[in-house]
Amino acid sequence: MKGGKQDSSEGTQGARGRMTLPLALVALISAFGSSFQYGYNVSVINSPAPYMQDFYNRTYLERTGVPMDRGFQTLLWSLTVSMFPLGGLFGSLLVWPMVNNCGRKGTLLINNLFSIAAAILMGTSELAKTFEVIILSRVLMGIFAGLASNVVPMFLGEMSPKNLRGAVGVVPQLFITIGILAAQILGLHSILGNAQGWPVLLGLTGIPSLMQLLTLPFFPESPRYLLLQKGTEEQARRALQRLRGWQDVDEEIQEMYQEDSSEKEEGQFSVLSLFTFRGLRWQLISIIVMMAGQQLSGVNGVFYYADRIFESAGVHSSSIQYVTVSIGAINVVMTLLAVFIVESLGRRILLLAGFVLCSASCAVLTLALNLQSTVSWMSYLSIVCVIAYIIGHAIGPSPIPAVMITEMFLQSSRPAAFMVGGSVHWLSNFTVGLLFLYMEAGLGPYSFLIFCAICVTTLLYIFFIVPETKNKTFMEINRIMAKRNKVEVQEGKEPKDSYALSRQEEKKCLSSSEM
Repeated sequence: MKGGKQDSSEGTQGARGRMTLPLALVALISAFGSSFQYGYNVSVINSPAPYMQDFYNRTYLERTGVPMDRGFQTLLWSLTVSMFPLGGLFGSLLVWPMVNNCGRKGTLLINNLFSIAAAILMGTSELAKTFEVIILSRVLMGIFAGLASNVVPMFLGEMSPKNLRGAVGVVPQLFITIGILAAQILGLHSILGNAQGWPVLLGLTGIPSLMQLLTLPFFPESPRYLLLQKGTEEQARRALQRLRGWQDVDEEIQEMYQEDSSEKEEGQFSVLSLFTFRGLRWQLISIIVMMAGQQLSGVNGVFYYADRIFESAGVHSSSIQYVTVSIGAINVVMTLLAVFIVESLGRRILLLAGFVLCSASCAVLTLALNLQSTVSWMSYLSIVCVIAYIIGHAIGPSPIPAVMITEMFLQSSRPAAFMVGGSVHWLSNFTVGLLFLYMEAGLGPYSFLIFCAICVTTLLYIFFIVPETKNKTFMEINRIMAKRNKVEVQEGKEPKDSYALSRQEEKKCLSSSEM
């Protein structure tokens, strides 16, 4: 975009913001070193599960002289699987204190220690003849993933110019899908998903962390953190100049100061104050709905059913693992597509289109699964539904909610908001993992009608409540949400405090509110 002089920071930043080499490198390093491992550890134990369970049994037999009871073995394996999302919840609870005290970059660097320790323990577990350290390591990797899944989007969102914030914000989700695909490929029986290779497969997770630990220190901290929380304007200015590729960053510095002045009275938000503050009511409800909808929409159920759906369509059981890899590849490709279209189509369109596709896929999949024993071509329709669902989830529900958390909250409330959003994400993930087998046993294919209802409910909420945030500054988004929260907005002026009302003004707003 070329034209005359821009009077506002909005126009200038929108025209000038570009992907520079330092910004691209910091996005790739933080996403590969952190987000990649979240995806990798989601699926890394799926393929070698029989060999790991055999190791559990052999180790127990050597210790006690009697074979492991089937019920106890099921319990141990359930712990191995479920400790990861439970650790993710613990990691999410660490977000607020760590990013405020250690910074965004500092938190990511410290977080690598969890991953490296877990990688060493898992990689040497067979040699040490102890399966307990695998379960402990899954907790550590969960804590790592809980921090990474929140801090990386926050870090990159604060470093990006507004016209690239969506695209850069989707990069962490892209690397999560790449991590899932990498684990699926390396977990093939012919590579590392076998009796000899599984300890190496689990231990490889430490390599991205080591690379991040060695390279990320050479890149700047979040300029917003440096200026608004540390009060070091010179460091923030140097960071911006390096990230933007030019010296004149006064307009962005000024926009940060405007944001700072609007937050002065409230100070840093804790999670409790976030829940009790009227000026952030709809933002908070929105992230809870979007993060819960993301995990409760049935994505884990679709992946769980995928193997048997392909088998019923005539795919040989020995080839199922290659089909799983192809599904992972589709997930990566569609998330990559989201990186390129999120700034042109906007966040709302991708969220709405994604949930429409997911809800329709769940509804048709219910029908197809019920009829596939009587109608031969229904099994192929089931395959189409699985692929359509994965495409829908990959373009909207998976990547966009974390971007929206970054954009809907200002600097003082953003860490607490990510802590809430992350906790909802991991709690929902844990809940689905815990309940889906019972749902599947009791309802069978009708389980997907519940997921369909959740998708439709989330879709309707987004349609009526969530605004478009594309190419807007944090302050502009703040003004939009202030109107919905029915708090004072000073039109035509820089908001001194977009939320803090005097008691008299608040009474007036409450009396005129329809809530």
